[in-house]
Amino acid sequence: MSSPLPSQGAPLIIPLWDETPPNQIPSQRSEYVDAFEDREIIKNVQTPTIEVRLPASPAKPTPAVLIIPGGGYQCLAYHWEGTDVAGYLNAKGIAAVVLKHRLPHPDSCAQPHLTPMLDAERALRLIRHHANEWKIDQHLIGVLGFSAGGHLAATLATQFTSGKTNPQDPINQYSSRPDFQALLYPIINLCNAPATQSSLHCLLGESQSAAMRSRYSANQNVTSETPPCFLIHATDDQTVAPSNSLSYYKALKEKNIDVEIHLYPKGGHGFALARDKGRLSRWPELLVDWIQELPNNPSA
Repeated sequence: MSSPLPSQGAPLIIPLWDETPPNQIPSQRSEYVDAFEDREIIKNVQTPTIEVRLPASPAKPTPAVLIIPGGGYQCLAYHWEGTDVAGYLNAKGIAAVVLKHRLPHPDSCAQPHLTPMLDAERALRLIRHHANEWKIDQHLIGVLGFSAGGHLAATLATQFTSGKTNPQDPINQYSSRPDFQALLYPIINLCNAPATQSSLHCLLGESQSAAMRSRYSANQNVTSETPPCFLIHATDDQTVAPSNSLSYYKALKEKNIDVEIHLYPKGGHGFALARDKGRLSRWPELLVDWIQELPNNPSA
C-alpha cells in the first residue's frame, strides 16, 4: 500500500485495507455523523481509515501516537478524543494518527469482537510501514486510547502479534506491538466491571463467557513484552471506575513493566484534553514529558 506524503498542517486520510476488510460481511449499515452532548460522533463505520497529522518541519524523526477515540464500542468521539488531541501533539512535535475503526456490529462482522483489534493492529503496522517517509522514529510508535478506545489500546498492548511474511500484503510483515501505551479513563477489567456493561455487551454480545471476559481484560494478559504505560483517571468517574486503571497498574508492576499513573479527584469521564478543568488540563504536558523520557527516546 502506497500513500502520498501528508503536507505540513494538512491531514492525510487513507484506508486501512486495499480491499474488503477482514471479518466484514455485507450489511445495510452506512456511516454517519451524529451529535452527543454537543459533540460530533461517528457511527456505523464500514470503511476504516487512519488520519495522519504530522508536525511541521521536524529536524529529526519524531515519536508517533496512534490515537483511538472512545465511544463504548457503539460510536467514536472522533474529534473530541481524536483530531483535537492530534492537534495538541503536533504542536509538541509529535506525529499523530487518528484511527477510525469499525465497531463490533453483529450484522456487519463475522466475529464482532475481533473487528476493532484487526483494525488497530493494521493501523499500527501501517505507521511502521510509512515511518521513513513520514519521518517517524521506528522505535517510538505508541498508542493513546480513551475509555473504550483505551480498552482497545490496552488490548493491542497486551495481545499484539509479530509481523508475518506475506508477499501479497507487505504491511503484515511489521509487528503490531506499540512501543508505549497511554490510557485515559480506560476500560480494563471485563470480569468485574458493573459500570461498563453496555461496552461489554457491544464487544462480546450475548455470549459473555468467563473465558471471553478474561481474554479481553488487559490486566489478565500482561506479559514481560507489554510496553511501558501512562495512565490517567479521575476518581469521581461514574462511567468507568478508577479501579480499572488501578488493576492494570498493579498487573504491570507485577511484571516489572514501567508504568506511571495519575489519579485526579475530579474530572468525571470523557474529559479528553480537559479544557477549563483546572490542573487536570495539564495532563497532556505530563504525557509529552513522559514520552520524551522513555528509555528508547534518543533525547531521553
